[in-house]
Amino acid sequence: MDKKYSDLYQLIAEEERAHEYFSKLPDYVQEEIDQRASRVNSFSSLRDCAENLTRGDN
Repeated sequence: MDKKYSDLYQLIAEEERAHEYFSKLPDYVQEEIDQRASRVNSFSSLRDCAENLTRGDN
């Protein structure tokens, strides 16, 4: 189970894989996730949010 953090910023500051994953996302996805920062508190929630935002990009 993923460790829970207070928000996106703590997550990417303390978990290297989350930071790497976030930095590789397209700018618009990063901006959208940034707007939801308080609800992104684990690697799973970061990945789920990114996948939901990019679902129609193919």
